[in-house]
Formats: sequence, C-alpha cells, structure tokens
Amino acid sequence: MATATRTLGGELLETLDFVWGRLQGRIEGLGDDEYLWEPAPGSWNVRRTADDGWRVDWADPDPEPAPVTTIAWRMWHIGLDCLDSYSARLFAETGTGLTAHEWVGDAASAAERMDAAWAVFRRGVESWGQDGLWRPLGPAWGQWSAHSNLALAFHALDEIVHHGAEIALLRDLYGARFGG
Repeated sequence: MATATRTLGGELLETLDFVWGRLQGRIEGLGDDEYLWEPAPGSWNVRRTADDGWRVDWADPDPEPAPVTTIAWRMWHIGLDCLDSYSARLFAETGTGLTAHEWVGDAASAAERMDAAWAVFRRGVESWGQDGLWRPLGPAWGQWSAHSNLALAFHALDEIVHHGAEIALLRDLYGARFGG
C-alpha cells in the first residue's frame, strides 16, 4: 500500500488552513454591535472618519500599557496589518484593497476583507513550493531580511492563533454580558 509523502510545505498549509477554519467558525454570526463593542474604557476600535470612511485607532509606538482592542480592531490587525501587509511585500498583491489604517465598519464586510486577505496570502505561500520556504525575505523586511519565508509563515500562524483566540474570548465575554 502506497503512503502519501508528507512535505513541510504541505504540513504548513494544512495547519494554516485548520487555524483559519477555526477562526472562521468563531466569527460566524458576528453582528455589528458585537464587532464594535468596546469591552473597556479607552479601547482601540475602528471609527468613522469625516469622509465616511473607517480608520483604526493607532499610535506608534504603542502606549504603555497598550489599550484593550475590539473585535473590529483585531480583525483589521489580522486581515490588513498582518496578512495584507505581508502579501504586499511578498507577492505584490493584497486582498482587501485598503491601506495602512483603513478598515470597515461592519462585521460582514470585515469578514469578507479578512477572507480576501487570507486567500492572497495562502495562495502565495502555496506558490513557494518546498525550496521557496527557505528563501530569505529580503530587503523589504528590514531587520528581518535574513529570515526565511517559512519563518514569516510561522509568524502569520501565530498572529492568526493569537488574535483569533482574543476574538473568540471577546465573543464569549460579549455573549455572557449581553445574553447572546
């Protein structure tokens, strides 16, 4: 009986897909009130701009201590700040069509933008093949230029798991507080 050959790239994609699917399950049914809910005073959120756009709260460097962030802010962080910014430098393509600190003000649009950013990133990671996993990131990555594509994929995995878990917790807290 023949056994399928497992590869590092295949294992990586399988793990990324599993984690992404778990996050998608946790944002299913997310409503706009919950999306924008501020769980603590001074929370960072996504706010309407004077020109009817939406922009995330942001400071560089982060204040100490960093503010609590909303589900909306975390979805921006995963979709645009992480996946899209990585894809722009790695693959010269993004999924959201937004830049820097722009985002969207409703849960359905945020989920669509995150999915679009994910699709571009995932397709790019798959295109690396086995040898491409070890390719250095290069000058666009500054102090991380010598790190490999694989290291960045692991970092993306960490961002999705970390912030996805925070989104899940905020949903649990919102439900407990508001009877959802």
